[in-house]
Amino acid sequence: MDGGKTVRTKKKAAICMTALFASYFMTAVMLLILALLLYKMDLDESKVAAGILVIYIVSGFVGGFLAGKGIESKKYLWGLGVGVLYFLILTGISAASGRILLQEGFHIFTTLILCAGSGMIGGMLS
Repeated sequence: MDGGKTVRTKKKAAICMTALFASYFMTAVMLLILALLLYKMDLDESKVAAGILVIYIVSGFVGGFLAGKGIESKKYLWGLGVGVLYFLILTGISAASGRILLQEGFHIFTTLILCAGSGMIGGMLS
């Protein structure tokens, strides 16, 4: 068995987890900023929804960019993977909190495309 291959695989997994952590850190910071803007400026629902979409895109991009920088091969695939993982964890947390409804199928698909696509673009541009 190739011990070097195992080490490389563990290193890639660690890089992806770090990129994913950075994505969620970015999400938390931007959600706090959005909450502050909502409190101070009394934003309407459409502006809050647009802000959340921007948060998905920026967070996915940051995760994909960091994954691509760290792994340095097939960057777009690693960025895509981090974007999809970001979406899956986001969806799991939303489902656990009771926020996902069956009627939101198109919204869920759109969110998947945004997270995966921004992660892939982040990986490509890294």
